[in-house]
Amino acid sequence: MKEDVDQRILGAVSVINAPDAVKAQAEANGVAAIDLLLQDYNRGDAPGLVIGIARHGKLLCSRALGMASLEQGVANTLHSRMRIASTSKHFTALAIMLLAEDGRLSIDDAIQRYLPELPQLAASGPTLRQLLNHTSGWRGHDELSSLAHGLTLQPAEQAMTSMARQSELNFEPGSQMIYSNGGYHMLAKIVERVSGKSFAQFLTQRILEPLGMLDTESVASDLEIHPGLAGLYWKSSPDGGWRRGIYPVDLEGGGSLISTVGDMLRWLVHLRDPNKRVGSAASWAQMLAPTTLSSGCVLPYGFGLMRHLYRGVEVIHHAGGVIGGASQMLTVPAHGLDIIIIANGAMVSPQALAYQVVDALLADELPEPPEERVPIKAYPALPGHRYHAPATGEMIGFTDVGGKLGLSWLNSRPVGLRQRNGSIWLPTSDLAISPLEIDVSEINPELVPDTIALSEGGQVRQFRRLPDTAPSVTALASQLCGDYWAPDLGATANIALQGDRLALTMQGKHGSNLLYLQALSEDVMSMASPDPLMSALGAGGILNVERMTGLVVGLRLDSIRLRKLHLIRTKVVA
Repeated sequence: MKEDVDQRILGAVSVINAPDAVKAQAEANGVAAIDLLLQDYNRGDAPGLVIGIARHGKLLCSRALGMASLEQGVANTLHSRMRIASTSKHFTALAIMLLAEDGRLSIDDAIQRYLPELPQLAASGPTLRQLLNHTSGWRGHDELSSLAHGLTLQPAEQAMTSMARQSELNFEPGSQMIYSNGGYHMLAKIVERVSGKSFAQFLTQRILEPLGMLDTESVASDLEIHPGLAGLYWKSSPDGGWRRGIYPVDLEGGGSLISTVGDMLRWLVHLRDPNKRVGSAASWAQMLAPTTLSSGCVLPYGFGLMRHLYRGVEVIHHAGGVIGGASQMLTVPAHGLDIIIIANGAMVSPQALAYQVVDALLADELPEPPEERVPIKAYPALPGHRYHAPATGEMIGFTDVGGKLGLSWLNSRPVGLRQRNGSIWLPTSDLAISPLEIDVSEINPELVPDTIALSEGGQVRQFRRLPDTAPSVTALASQLCGDYWAPDLGATANIALQGDRLALTMQGKHGSNLLYLQALSEDVMSMASPDPLMSALGAGGILNVERMTGLVVGLRLDSIRLRKLHLIRTKVVA
């Protein structure tokens, strides 16, 4: 199976033949449409965003909206520095490639060669290459931390400590993709150990200064203070007040860069330029190449960059998100269109906004219409039903997402499905994991199927429909309540009955985390956080019950970025 990567991408180049005056008017109309999209964020009582748009190096639109500091009443400007979050990742990837050019490392080396404190959890690898394209299978420190400690601030050294504690991988290296901030944190540590410099120093000296990106630097913690840095803010509810956004773990490598509109537009020009000043042509070719899983499934993710077709033209991009901030960097190389959007709390999706910008500016030059998600009326029998794969413990659920058929993976927030060639699917660009695809050619849309075959990254799993009626909380409480130990978290866990709900409390060294459980069958439960911020960040997942001679001896926890994390019953109750 191929995802949305194919040979058409090499030929997806449009030639612009319109007279200059016509093009100028089209650009002016596009910018006017963009300003209408932005008008709601131009306010003095809320955080906002900065946006820069250029075409062939000519600035078309630059706006600074909303407040950089709500406390001091300081507005955002085009010189405001903001956290670009995971858009940082391809800078980290380039740092690794520069060291490879220097002959200091090979990206096909096992990670333990540079990080010997990590255990050997696979027969071969994971390799640096697999960290770069998120196919290593190593569990990330931020997911481990939030599960064990909630949003409690963690010491910087805790990141590597938690990842070195792991006894299992999410999957065999190279077989699947799960987006991992932890993998990029490892890469930053490798840069430091190989170069003998701090990660921030290496980036500044080898990448940022040579390109004149003087307002950009790596800032590992939201607790640090830097000149011109806008605050990060989030809202607990539409009617709630603003709160500071502080990411609880070390961001180095995975999301640590702060930058400005001007610096990022300068970077995008360099990214599109075939004559690179930083990094060889061979290095950049590897960074932009798609990833092939062991199944043969091809993904549009390279090394910290996504590359695929959008409405028939090639786009290269990467988004980012932290607590109180989000970003999207996108270029359409064939049209020389560069877009950077960085928000410090505005209630906006920079990813969606960037594509709206593409639509507005290239309205008459895109060869394909916008893609429609699957309407709910196409499969009216599916919403409200969940399916479980006994072989893997994974779960999917179908729901209505604004009139579209949505898929929830492992109890995560549902996403509207796409349709192609007799299947419904979610690509890597939607969930930042291996693509999920369901063959619907033999499904009667008017009937609820008992089983569904789903391909995850080219590997087919059989899912069975979970019962419509779940067991009672009381019946499950007598079986499940008690204490557990999670060795890979370094945390204890307790399940107790709280009123009419089962509650799972994790207790780590530095903090705790509460999750409420909902029984879906005798051996499958969903988890959800009562904390609105944790919920917004995707906290939750499912638990599979482990039994021996009918008694509960443990649990396996799965979430969108964690697989089969073991909770061992400390005292088996008959």
